[in-house]
Amino acid sequence: MDVPESGAAGAAVPNLAEGFPAATRERWRELVAGVLRKSGVAEEDLGDAPESVLATPTYDGFDIEPLYTGAPPAADPGYPGLAPFTRGYRPDGGVAGGWDIRARHTDADPAVLRDRINSDLMNGVSSLWISVGGGALPVSELGAALTDVYLDLAPVVLDAPGPDAIDAATALLTAHADAEVPADRVVSHLGLDPLTAAALADERPDVRGPARFAAEHAAAYPGLGLFVADGTLVHNAGGSEAQEIGAAIAAATAYLRSLTEAGLDPADAAGRIEFRLAANADQFAVIAKLRAVRAMWNQVLQDCGVPADQRGMRLHATTSEAMTTRRDPHVNMLRTTVACFAAGVGGADAVTVEPFDAAVGLPDDFARRIARNTQSLLIEEAHLARVIDPAGGSFYVEALTRDLYVAGWSFFQELERAGGIAEAIEHGQLRTAVDRVWQRRRHDLATRAAPLTGVSEFPNPHESLLVREADPARQGGTAPGGFPVRRYAQEYEALRDRCDAHTGDTGHRPTAFLATLGPVAAHTARASFATNLLAAGGIGAADPGPLEDARAAAAAFADSGSRVAVICSSDGVYDEHAESVARALRGAGARRVLLAGPPNDAYRRAGVDAFAHRGCDAVALLTDLVDVLLTDPPTTTTDTAQGASA
Repeated sequence: MDVPESGAAGAAVPNLAEGFPAATRERWRELVAGVLRKSGVAEEDLGDAPESVLATPTYDGFDIEPLYTGAPPAADPGYPGLAPFTRGYRPDGGVAGGWDIRARHTDADPAVLRDRINSDLMNGVSSLWISVGGGALPVSELGAALTDVYLDLAPVVLDAPGPDAIDAATALLTAHADAEVPADRVVSHLGLDPLTAAALADERPDVRGPARFAAEHAAAYPGLGLFVADGTLVHNAGGSEAQEIGAAIAAATAYLRSLTEAGLDPADAAGRIEFRLAANADQFAVIAKLRAVRAMWNQVLQDCGVPADQRGMRLHATTSEAMTTRRDPHVNMLRTTVACFAAGVGGADAVTVEPFDAAVGLPDDFARRIARNTQSLLIEEAHLARVIDPAGGSFYVEALTRDLYVAGWSFFQELERAGGIAEAIEHGQLRTAVDRVWQRRRHDLATRAAPLTGVSEFPNPHESLLVREADPARQGGTAPGGFPVRRYAQEYEALRDRCDAHTGDTGHRPTAFLATLGPVAAHTARASFATNLLAAGGIGAADPGPLEDARAAAAAFADSGSRVAVICSSDGVYDEHAESVARALRGAGARRVLLAGPPNDAYRRAGVDAFAHRGCDAVALLTDLVDVLLTDPPTTTTDTAQGASA
């Protein structure tokens, strides 16, 4: 590093790097290898690039490296407002006023919806995303709900299921006419998305019918949005980032084809398609995929002959439904704040923050207020929109953008080879591809390699559950055989629900006995680990305090009335006592004996299932324990005698 010879006042400034070895990648690798050797990594696993041990695999087939530098350089992202639009389609970004704060509304009661819309618009919201039809707001009530809205200032984006989509779109245009909004000032969005509707309903997609309807109204309403290319269909089924953006590009391509077939100019048609992607708590992945998807759409439009200055993408990011939890739901405030931050930094044009209680039911007014104020704070107080593409130029972000572009484009091509996304939905290719990723994701969730704060990690067993009215737009779920809607916490929460129901019926929580051997210092860490793991499945933990030997453990277990025992102590105590304690617990009637620690052949011979912090399928383990505690017949004297003789 070169340091100036003199300071501002002319005084000599020492070279602070003098005397230190040069900072090189090779030197860094030596240091990494040294640390990894101390942590137990075998020499043969280090090789010439020991940092590869620290790489994190993604669901899209490439790794996240632990260090990124300027070589090799990533593709030039260009400038905001210019192709390839990686940095956004607006030259000024969101500097002037931030992004569009879009509030989602799913109320079925038009009077309640009208009040909540009013509250949102008076407190920072700039556009509305309204569910209409199905179990949500009746189509006939849309006009009444929008009575107080200045529709030329606050755009409305519809979310209507397939059968109601055209009627809802007609009702929205009627509401604008009733409000005397000139046709050339209508900037709302019909939200047509027949692909998502068909996927959820397990029906054959019909894109051409809605395209003909849209084309009939396009000339009269030059600012009217028509179709939504919704990648959240894939995200909410557990798919990867590349699958999400690849499917969104495939959907937009299908809509572009149908609109041009219906008579629209390709550039006009492309400008009336809005993209919707999910933003979760993985902030760098969100930033990169929002940047990558804009470049992908630019490539599609370039191939279609659309002029460069008309290839920009209108992008709506909504916080992930899949990441939200019903348990410890206030943690969702933290998740959605990180997600909103990532969406803003990634250059989303409109952002929706789901209220923290949305997974529980219909959000209340407090949750809605927190959701919109999250965005206002990031824009007005954190000044997040004052810099265009603030992550641009980061070696990591640029490389991740490039990798997601490549993987997303590959998935888009896979769908095109299947005949387009409509064919891939109808014949199951899209579902099959997403399910493969979901199985990998589910394994990571089950083993807690992908932790869920407040659910699989640090659960609150004493929380008071939120009670909310059922959300009419979400309670119906998907049709049998339709595209799945999954939440990452669903399996843990189902176990918690079973245990809570049992507790409500009997007054006693299903509880496992902790056989805490040796002094407190020996068993505290693993007893705490076991207690938290059990709590993730709704199971209590009975800790009798330090136990000296197998006899004491068996006696305390018999008094506990439990059917499950977990041995907790240090490796040294395990070597001396684990086998005898396990046999004693079996003899005292334990139907399951577990050991908090790494597996060992000696423990297996004693009939002990050992589980470590990582690698253990916590969902499978907890499901087995809940089954034992809730459904196994009570221990009898005969059972105890047989266990003792064994």
